[in-house]
Amino acid sequence: MKTTQRLRLLLAYDGRPFRGWQSQAGGDAVQDWLEQAFLRVGGQRIVVHGSGRTDAGVHALGQVAHADVPRDFLPPAKWHAALNANLPPEIRVLRCVRAAADFHARFQARGKSYLYRIHVGPVFPPLEIGRAWHVPGPLDLGVLRACAARLTGKHDFAGFAANRGHAPTSTVRTLREIHLTARGPRLTLRFTGDGFLYKMVRLLTGTLIRCAQGRMEPAFLDTLLAGGGSPKTHFQAPAEGLYLARVLY
Repeated sequence: MKTTQRLRLLLAYDGRPFRGWQSQAGGDAVQDWLEQAFLRVGGQRIVVHGSGRTDAGVHALGQVAHADVPRDFLPPAKWHAALNANLPPEIRVLRCVRAAADFHARFQARGKSYLYRIHVGPVFPPLEIGRAWHVPGPLDLGVLRACAARLTGKHDFAGFAANRGHAPTSTVRTLREIHLTARGPRLTLRFTGDGFLYKMVRLLTGTLIRCAQGRMEPAFLDTLLAGGGSPKTHFQAPAEGLYLARVLY
């Protein structure tokens, strides 16, 4: 008889105090805090598997993770409350449900959606610090939309990937949508795709803003897409404007 049950967690966190999602040698990653909470509640080490990494300073509205816990120890609703009682306020379990035994947060993910928030204007509101990128402006939103459309679709995004120390198996990804919402000085870019390379969203955002500022020719985007990683863009938007919004299954 199987002695464990698999829990599926929906998580949100403010990324500012943490060293990203993935467990670090010195601790203080979101995964470390979750595993410490499981240890306090259940009295044994439980490994938490996330849908993917987020970097230091990056936020999450809808990170997904799973963990195997003792079957008869607590029901999911009790785990939900107990974990939140043992987590810092910057990390919250939004939902905790029983999952199929073969559910895997990472390997079964079919895509992700990210938000990138930008504040355009000479004055940056203090409550946006750490939660958005301040771009003094001005930006040409027509150019921004046209360049976003240029990047949408199936491409080799090697020119928009940072080096993580090992090359990915493939750098071809399908970017289903880059949707721009503009409300006064606040811009939000939503990126939805079947997968993202290391720092790809931040490099896409930084390059799009560079084009909208008139500091890069939009035609250079085609060069980046066709180059197979040579040349690469180096215009990387800061971590604090980025949010993992949703994991698609």
